[in-house]
Amino acid sequence: MDHKTRVKAARALPAAALLVGLAAPAAAAAPGHHPESSAQRIPFTAAEVTARDDGSYTVTWKAPGVRHVAVRANGRTVASGGATGTVTVKGLPAADRQWFDLVPAHGGALRLADRLIRLDGTVNFRDAGGYRTKDGRWVKMGVVYRSDSLDKLTDADLAKLERLGLAADYDLRTTAERTDAPDRVPEGTRYVAANVLGDGSPVFSLPKTAAEAERLMIDAEKSMVGAASAKAAYSSVFADLADGDPDGTLYHCTAGKDRTGWASAALLTALGVPRETVMADYLASNDYRAEANAAALAALPAEQAAVYKPMLDVRAAYLNSGFAEVERAYGSFAAYEKKALGLNAHELRELRAELLTG
Repeated sequence: MDHKTRVKAARALPAAALLVGLAAPAAAAAPGHHPESSAQRIPFTAAEVTARDDGSYTVTWKAPGVRHVAVRANGRTVASGGATGTVTVKGLPAADRQWFDLVPAHGGALRLADRLIRLDGTVNFRDAGGYRTKDGRWVKMGVVYRSDSLDKLTDADLAKLERLGLAADYDLRTTAERTDAPDRVPEGTRYVAANVLGDGSPVFSLPKTAAEAERLMIDAEKSMVGAASAKAAYSSVFADLADGDPDGTLYHCTAGKDRTGWASAALLTALGVPRETVMADYLASNDYRAEANAAALAALPAEQAAVYKPMLDVRAAYLNSGFAEVERAYGSFAAYEKKALGLNAHELRELRAELLTG
């Protein structure tokens, strides 16, 4: 039985409802260690590690102009190739998280792992890094994480997160959500409530059509940009990330896709990641939550499921509405960083210095 099947997703149903204040319908190596040198340009234009259910890993890369790339894991070379490569690595010992160093014949090395952190109590706990910026740098992995709710973490999950070095947990949920399903985190993890929606939002009835549901999601995304509670919550997260030691910082909501999705979209944009990459990261929640969402919809009558589906999805229109609201309300993303997230030029430099390599 694979990881996603073990983690049942009837949880997905109330998760989406709580995003917009709706009543849920009744159902029928050590993280933070980065050996790559920031003094050298990293020649990789694309690279990714994907863990397979059989214990193997697929490693892909593109490094134009590089004749040879060595793929190293656990201190030894496990594969190699040229400027473009796709290799499958098998037989590695079990690990909390398997790291790979892509070492080019010239230029800086790149350290990557599979983005998903496999836990029994979550389906959407993943690394916020591993993306290339427009100027050729890379967002470090093993530093900042994003997730769905943490109330169902097992003792084994907690031990794993402690070994991975979870230092701070920013809970983006409402007071009611936090009370109904309190986080479980390793002892010593700093917990911060950063309520994006606030507790004064009105409670609406379930939309009557899919179009109404989609409009609610679009409006909710806009509120994450302009609402006072959202600005305060996200400012607290970004202040910590820019404060000099972001290693092991996590932010999460209930489904890990909307409030959390905007946090990651804003972070990656501030770091200089291209919009198409930001969108791909945002839409990836549809893949990670696919089985969870399917189970939730299967428990509803078909007509009701059709109305509810837009609230379980992430869609390009949702994220685009957030960026459009940034332009409307602030004129530019740079102005949003300063006026809404509270980041001055010095803090932005610190943020990039901490989270980028190459």
